[in-house]
Amino acid sequence: MSLIEDLKWRYATKKYDPTKKVSQEDIDKIVEAARLAPTSSGLQQFRVLVVSNQEIKEKLAPSSLNPEVMVDCSHVLVFAAWDRYTAERIDTIYDRITDERGLPQGRFSSYTDKIKDIYLNETAEENFVHTARQSYIGFALAIAQAAELRIDSTPAEGFNNALVDELLDLKSLGLKSVTLLYLGYRDETDWLAPMKKVRNPVEDFVIEYK
Repeated sequence: MSLIEDLKWRYATKKYDPTKKVSQEDIDKIVEAARLAPTSSGLQQFRVLVVSNQEIKEKLAPSSLNPEVMVDCSHVLVFAAWDRYTAERIDTIYDRITDERGLPQGRFSSYTDKIKDIYLNETAEENFVHTARQSYIGFALAIAQAAELRIDSTPAEGFNNALVDELLDLKSLGLKSVTLLYLGYRDETDWLAPMKKVRNPVEDFVIEYK
């Protein structure tokens, strides 16, 4: 199957079969797709929290615009971004890069000094706007990988971020939630499943400059 066919197959599932669970092997593949996503300066400014515990999902459900989806799905992936940039976070990533490539630490110091000068002089709010944007790249790749595996998904921004952050203690990790991805298998009664996928036609969507 091609990626295009996978994307034609998927839709934002509205009703999950709570008796069907996604295997750990497939969850690992979906998370790995997010982990391999490109990010600005290669900093991987986000993390993925994997929630399969039913009690935790039920506690998180009041935060969601679709609480029954969160309760009935197999897994909830929480995409959470750095709350701000720090010199330590930047250095940790680049120390790992130089170590794994067999290069001397500090090999990229002229570059890291430059990005520190940019980000460390911004407010935490400005930092988070940037780190959150990076998380969307991994979010999209996770959705695509789920579709390739024929695992249903529902991307969600409509939730109470403060409640999710509190329940998962994200502040202690230096993270703030950005998006949720519900994963599982559709219930055969889901009203949206048989509906035609509708998108803007190519001639309206693409603006060409030749």
